[in-house]
Amino acid sequence: MAILLILLVISFSQAIARDTITQTKPLADNEILISGDGTYALGFFSPDNSKNRRYVGLWYYKHKERTIVWVANRENPVTNSTGVLSISNEGSLVIANQNSTVVWSSRMTTNVRNPVAQLLNTGNLVVRDADADDGISTYAWQGFDYPTDTMLAGMKVGVDFVKRLNRTLTAWTSDSDPSPSPYYFMIDVRGDPEELLCEGSKKVWRSGPWNGIRYSGIPATLTYIGFNFSFINNEQEITYSYNTSSSVLSKLTVNQSGVLQRSLWVEDSGMWNVIWYWPIDQCDDMRVRPCGPFAACNPNNSPMCDCIQGFKPKSPAKWLYRDAMDGCVRKTKLDCKNGTDGFHVISNTKLADTSNASVDKNLSLVGCKTKCLSDCSCTAYAQADVLNGGSGCIIWTSELTDLRVFINDSYGQDLYVRLAAIDLGTVYSQYV
Repeated sequence: MAILLILLVISFSQAIARDTITQTKPLADNEILISGDGTYALGFFSPDNSKNRRYVGLWYYKHKERTIVWVANRENPVTNSTGVLSISNEGSLVIANQNSTVVWSSRMTTNVRNPVAQLLNTGNLVVRDADADDGISTYAWQGFDYPTDTMLAGMKVGVDFVKRLNRTLTAWTSDSDPSPSPYYFMIDVRGDPEELLCEGSKKVWRSGPWNGIRYSGIPATLTYIGFNFSFINNEQEITYSYNTSSSVLSKLTVNQSGVLQRSLWVEDSGMWNVIWYWPIDQCDDMRVRPCGPFAACNPNNSPMCDCIQGFKPKSPAKWLYRDAMDGCVRKTKLDCKNGTDGFHVISNTKLADTSNASVDKNLSLVGCKTKCLSDCSCTAYAQADVLNGGSGCIIWTSELTDLRVFINDSYGQDLYVRLAAIDLGTVYSQYV
């Protein structure tokens, strides 16, 4: 009898489990969608377990502790438990209450003949034509285009010029309020694109540019197993994404404290393990800007700031009190007229801020040096892509800011800083 009851319960659970919303089968407040492989669930939830603020969100179905990774109506909750998520004749997803008051709807640009909404195994909620073949090109709308605070495998962050989308991650205001906070994660497409963590208009942290393998300021990715990272930079899009092997469950999140962190799910402990976070120290926190222009930051040194070779403190008195925010200035002016300048190599760096740098993908490193010397305003250059012997060129024609040096020889990149000939053989330190 007990076995029969268990079988009946299992059969009933399988009968009511679904991953699709149709025009005749909307999703009520007390129902959930479950992805085909059972990884994700989507339904109404309250972050503070109340019934007067209900949101439609996505979470890991099998995890004991619910972790919300996507929210549809993060700014406009349903104020009771009468909410319904439905799909319209044209294919728009709509969240409304019992009075048919719409609190949220998806942004549709094209009509769909026979629309359905489906929760995929990736966690992506998509709208597609039920009569068409299932494929990303047939999605009329997808939740992955509108991330909340979390990036899942298969998501993209960055700018899609074709769809006119700028996908960003924005932290919750608090644990009980999913509305957007001032902290957000984006890709700055200016100069040589790089990831940014911001607080309003202020930069908090940047990744350094993509070098063909990784971002120059995120060396930890060298140790990852089961990850595949991708960076696309062309006329259609400038985006970053990642995928994982089937045995790895990972998420990238911006939290309410303004910290970007990557976590791995540990099945044995049933917990998320944070494997890295940024900013990790003062050298990474751009709100502090401890070292100023033309100075390098190394958190393992004391003091952590030092002028680049060929430069000296702009405000020596301040440096004596460990205030290096004014940075450094050249000891000797460049000799652009006679062409006697050379370059000092700083190894293992998170390359300086590239928002105002320029990129030439066709130049070799030698060609990059020649181009820099031919431009009186050029201050430094570096390899743009380190794969297969290296290619391309990044050129700076302004101050070098937010420069960090790693102690591990396998981290960072070489930066070639232009100096007057007389300064190529001297090293300056305020604290020697």
